[in-house]
Amino acid sequence: MDGNRMSAARRHLMSWGVGRARPGGPEGRHAGAATVVLEEPRHLAEVLGSDLVGPHTVVLVPGRAPENQDVPGPFVVGYQGSLSEPGGDLSIDDSFFLQTQDYATSPYMSVIGATLVRVTEEADFDAFLADADRARTEGGFAAFVTDPAVQLADVSALGAGPAGDGPATRLYVGQGRELSTSPWGSRLGLPEDGFASVADAWDRANTGAAHPCAVALGDAVPEDVRAAALTERPWLGRYLAALAAVRELRARGLEGVRVSGFGGRLAPAPAGPSRPADADDAGLPLLLWTDEAAYVHAPAAGRTFRVGLGAGALVETLLVCGSLDAAAEHAGRDRLAEVEAFFAGAGVPLRSSGLLGAGT
Repeated sequence: MDGNRMSAARRHLMSWGVGRARPGGPEGRHAGAATVVLEEPRHLAEVLGSDLVGPHTVVLVPGRAPENQDVPGPFVVGYQGSLSEPGGDLSIDDSFFLQTQDYATSPYMSVIGATLVRVTEEADFDAFLADADRARTEGGFAAFVTDPAVQLADVSALGAGPAGDGPATRLYVGQGRELSTSPWGSRLGLPEDGFASVADAWDRANTGAAHPCAVALGDAVPEDVRAAALTERPWLGRYLAALAAVRELRARGLEGVRVSGFGGRLAPAPAGPSRPADADDAGLPLLLWTDEAAYVHAPAAGRTFRVGLGAGALVETLLVCGSLDAAAEHAGRDRLAEVEAFFAGAGVPLRSSGLLGAGT
């Protein structure tokens, strides 16, 4: 496989595992799924003959891919190994390797390459929640889950929201031809039902659900258990955003990263509203810091800005207070306004804020 196709296959595979639509992808209700993973090669012909796939779909199938794929249509990628067995390894052309690991045992495993960490049963979900609670109260993030080589699977069902995590983004075809969005997801139908029917089944499952996504972990965690845990922790989306931000900084060689609102603050928390404005909003920028510098991470834009610690404290004040007027009761208004204007100009609003620094 040439480099461009390998790169595309890797992007599709990670989008499928994490449960996030690819930026700029053509996903839509009438274009089939962006990525389809088959558990059994004998189902390939049926899937390719259905409207589950479109011209831009990447289909991953065990074994060798068909030859002569230069004609327009779905791109079929052969893989060896497993994407559904915890502890299993997948390889493509002996040049890309991905390990799948269950969450509960991941702290005891060595990360030696790209790894997808999954919730496969209620014990995994409990371990995930325990790590999130500890990070929220104490500020320490589990080392394995912030490793740059690790990605959490099915984040939409863990509190990150839907963000396109439906059949248009990904499908899984199990051993019995059952369709879902993940190996531990609720059944959405069979190939002969057609894409529109599968999409409607996904919509029905999520209609009235207390939290998205009610499908991706449907066979791993009882929905009432999942919903109760997410209701009790409205900040889980922000926690997942913090994991991604810490992971990015660790990839740059930074260790000992702290995250504002998780176990403490860069500066003494200003007296103000009983609930900080940045407590739960997963889309609001995050303030991170080390002993040398502060970093402002914008989850939606995927951008991180490096700033001085003093400027970081001003950003934090704006995030905590939620407005320039409220923040000005605790720091100089002119400097706060300068910070606000910088980030607003960079397209990263701080909900009344902005900052001096270099985008990275």
